[in-house]
Amino acid sequence: MPLSKIGDLYPNYQEDIFSGEDIKSFSVYSDNDKKIGSVNDVLVDENGRFRYLVINTGFLGLGKSVLLPVGSANIDYAQERVYALGFTKEQAENLPEYDDNVNVDYDYEEQVRTSYRTPTATSVDSSAIALDRDNYSYDREPDLYQTNEQNHQRLKLHEERLVANKHRFNTGTVTVGKRVETKTAQVAVPVDKEKVVVERKNPSNSTPITPDADAFREGEIARVEVYEETADLEKQTFVREEVEVRKEIEHETVNLQDTIRREELEIDKDSEANRRTDR
Repeated sequence: MPLSKIGDLYPNYQEDIFSGEDIKSFSVYSDNDKKIGSVNDVLVDENGRFRYLVINTGFLGLGKSVLLPVGSANIDYAQERVYALGFTKEQAENLPEYDDNVNVDYDYEEQVRTSYRTPTATSVDSSAIALDRDNYSYDREPDLYQTNEQNHQRLKLHEERLVANKHRFNTGTVTVGKRVETKTAQVAVPVDKEKVVVERKNPSNSTPITPDADAFREGEIARVEVYEETADLEKQTFVREEVEVRKEIEHETVNLQDTIRREELEIDKDSEANRRTDR
């Protein structure tokens, strides 16, 4: 049965399956709380069911990745941990190494299954399984491939959070326009007027003279042109003032409050039960 990486079959597996979490970031521990490594990937069958967790064994000093059947894993979502049940360093050493170039066929899976099979772990005769390579079914070995409520239950604790939204609304309109005002203006203009002044004087010299040809002639006149200035008005237009209209944003902080709820975990531990609660 062909296997695929979870990201190839479910591109959005974090949201679709794990509610936004990524199991690839989970740490892997043995059931005696010793760290083994971390989850590198998940292999699923053609129906999308989890079959193996790909885990590295860096904390065991082996430097290789191996497959962990999903039935041998206890997933603690709250602590983002995977507990490999009964997993030992010797077991890791005997497991075939996994990488992206490995062909996970029946023979490879049989090597993996053989490392995890124990007399009490499965009621299926391993020799009979090996003879049935063309019709093998994962359902035959539920201890290796079945998830159960005991090892994979998940309880979601909810809480309310305040999410603030901003709404934009019109508070009014400012209209800027022009109007024409009239008033009477005065301007003082200096003007010049010419006038003729006839001044009669006694001669300063009383010595007799010899009359010329123009003496004693009638009709002789002196002509003087007289001018004066008048004032007139014309109106010219100038830019008196420029007005720029723009908007400015004033920032302020508004404090909002409301009552929110949060769920807390309560554990009713029986006296005979032996449970471990990680937080």
